[in-house]
Amino acid sequence: MPEPRSIPGSSADTRSAWSVTFSVWYAMFMREAISRTMADRMGWFWMIAEPLAFTVIMVSIRSFIKSDCMVVGAEFIPWMVVGLMGFFLIREGMMRALGAIKSNQALFAYRQVQPVDPVLVRNFLEGMLRTFVFMLFILGASMLDVDLFPDDALAAMAGWLSMWSLGLGLGLIVSVLGTLITEISMVVRMINLPLFILSGVIFPLNQLPHWMLDYLMLNPIVHGVENLRHAFFNGYHVVHGTSMTYFWLCTLSTIALGFILHVRFRDRLKAQ
Repeated sequence: MPEPRSIPGSSADTRSAWSVTFSVWYAMFMREAISRTMADRMGWFWMIAEPLAFTVIMVSIRSFIKSDCMVVGAEFIPWMVVGLMGFFLIREGMMRALGAIKSNQALFAYRQVQPVDPVLVRNFLEGMLRTFVFMLFILGASMLDVDLFPDDALAAMAGWLSMWSLGLGLGLIVSVLGTLITEISMVVRMINLPLFILSGVIFPLNQLPHWMLDYLMLNPIVHGVENLRHAFFNGYHVVHGTSMTYFWLCTLSTIALGFILHVRFRDRLKAQ
C-alpha cells in the first residue's frame, strides 16, 4: 500500500523557524569566511603579523623609554601578548560589525534574513579566527621556549569567551548606530587608539595614580584583560578594583541594548 504523501504547507512539510535561521547563518558564515580569508592573499598574514608587529614595537618602545620591563607575577612579553590578543578580540568584534549591515543589504530582500544576522555571523567568524591565531601564538611561543601556556586553562577559556561576548555586545550596538548615523562610524574608528592605550594593554595600570585609576576602571575592557591575564599567570597581581561582576553587568547590558536596538530599528536598517 503506498504511503500517503504530505500535503504542501502542512506541518510535515514545514521547516521550523530555528531550522531556517540556522540555514541562513550557515550560508552567511560560508560567504563571510570565504570573503575574509580568500579574497585577499595577505589576509592570513596580516591576522598574524598585526599582533606580532604590535608586540615587537611596544616592547621596543618600552625598553627604550624605561629599561625595567618587569610586571609583578608575569614575564613582560607574554603579559603583553595576552593583553593584545584579548583587546583585538573585542576590537575586531566591534569594528567588523560596523559595516556588516550595509555590506549585506541585498540579502534583506529575503524575509528570512534580518539585519542582526550578519552581525552575529561576523562576530562568530572573527572570534574563531582570533582564537586560531592565539593558539598559533601559544604554539610558536612554546617552540621559542617562551611560557605562554595558561596556568589555569579553564579560567583562560572562560575569560576568552567573556571578552568575545563583550565584543558581540559592542558590535550589536555600533552596527545599528553606525548604519543609521554615519558620523557614529567615524567616532568609533577614532576612539580605537585611545581605547587601546587606556585599557591597560601596553603598560600596567597599577603604576598610575589612584585618582586616575578610578576613572580608568570604568572601562569594562580593563577588567576583562586583567582577568584573562590572571588566568594565564596565577602569580600576577591584577589591578586593584578588577571585578568580573562589573564586567558581566556591562557585557550583558550591551548585548541586551544591542538586541533592543536591532528589534526597534529593524525596518529602518533594511531600508538603508
